[in-house]
Amino acid sequence: MYLHIKNMVCNRCKMVVKAELEKLGFKPLLVELGEVTLAENITAEDKIKIAEQLTHFGFELLEDKKTQIAEQVKTAIINLVHYTREPLKINLSVYLSKHLKQEYTSLSSIFSEIENQTIEKYFIAQKIEKAKEMLTYGELNLSEIAYQLNYSSVAHLSAQFKKVTGITPSVYKLTSTDSRKTLDEV
Repeated sequence: MYLHIKNMVCNRCKMVVKAELEKLGFKPLLVELGEVTLAENITAEDKIKIAEQLTHFGFELLEDKKTQIAEQVKTAIINLVHYTREPLKINLSVYLSKHLKQEYTSLSSIFSEIENQTIEKYFIAQKIEKAKEMLTYGELNLSEIAYQLNYSSVAHLSAQFKKVTGITPSVYKLTSTDSRKTLDEV
């Protein structure tokens, strides 16, 4: 039995969901970002209990197939941008098609319908959040960040950063205010 869960964006989210399901007496076999595999089938009443419990932690049980697909796209992009250690030298449409085993045009259409934005804009927003994180920690310079996030140049990164945030990466780094968003808010 699979459960699709919205707002699972990190390893701590996975731990919380697993712990809460176990508290309710369920046996999660596998807990991934956005999806849980249970050992047993559950009833409609069980789903209501699970949904109510997870809501306390900011999660949402997804029933609608299109919403599930949009969340799977978001989860795949979050994994790619935030949890892949290698530079993002990848074709996004090919990656999503292979990862989700669906045509990119179908994924794109569903994502745009549900999220009111394109996959590309969401991908860029995630890359900018990752750039903010890298700038905040100060371990890499702009050239290294541009390379890690697969920008053709520092100028390209800076232009996109300014378009999304309203300020340049250099100004962001100099300001003491942290305007980073949590991944589920992007």
